[in-house]
Amino acid sequence: MVIKTILAALVAGLIAGVFMTAAQELRVTPLILHAEEYEGKEPAAGQPATEQPATEQQHSHLKQQSPVDYVLSALSPITPAYAHEEGEHEEGGIMFGMSRFSGTLLANLVAGSGFGLLLAGVSLVIGYPITLRNGALWGACGWLAVHLLPALGLPPELPGFPAADLQDRQIWWVATILFSGAGLYLIVLRGEFVAKAAGLLLLIAPHLYGAPQPVDISSAVPAVLGAEFAVAALATTLAFWIVLGVVSGFINDRFLKSA
Repeated sequence: MVIKTILAALVAGLIAGVFMTAAQELRVTPLILHAEEYEGKEPAAGQPATEQPATEQQHSHLKQQSPVDYVLSALSPITPAYAHEEGEHEEGGIMFGMSRFSGTLLANLVAGSGFGLLLAGVSLVIGYPITLRNGALWGACGWLAVHLLPALGLPPELPGFPAADLQDRQIWWVATILFSGAGLYLIVLRGEFVAKAAGLLLLIAPHLYGAPQPVDISSAVPAVLGAEFAVAALATTLAFWIVLGVVSGFINDRFLKSA
């Protein structure tokens, strides 16, 4: 039974990863490519937000990522551009000669499989199985815990946007996910008033502490572009989690119950 549950979670994760890649190519990737045109430019006080940057820019940080960095960037809303030091790298594929699309697809497949296993593991631990009827709810809770609630303090960032120390942001992000997951469990699945109150406290605790923020918030990237990217990134991750939850529930109902 456990083996079949793991296999079902992996299949659901792979399907959701393919869907995520298509959604990112349609909405998120074009915004990243646009923002990369501003990389390396110094913010100018009198420069209009709609002014086009010069054609000669620094190489994209996103094109310089290793396989591990791509997986981490898929698991985190923190833009991976800030995980690298300044420096020139050779022109070419992002990993092993692969294109940006291939690397994104690979990262999403790995992330989808990981999140599928995470949902399956949590459902087994708390004794609340994922079904077709509640799959969307499972997906929505996963999105809230991993993306939306952490994004209240650390919204998705475009290349060129200022950011605090990477390690500080990652620690706060992981802690927020853990607190949010526990809080959602208490609010959604526990009926006691004290449990729901404790869950609400867990949800707001990381934000009361505060996410690490950069000292200098000036950027050459237009703010409207950053806002559009944040909305697009959160929307695509919501669709990813809903697909993951629904597909997991469908597979569980169709194959595991009949086993």
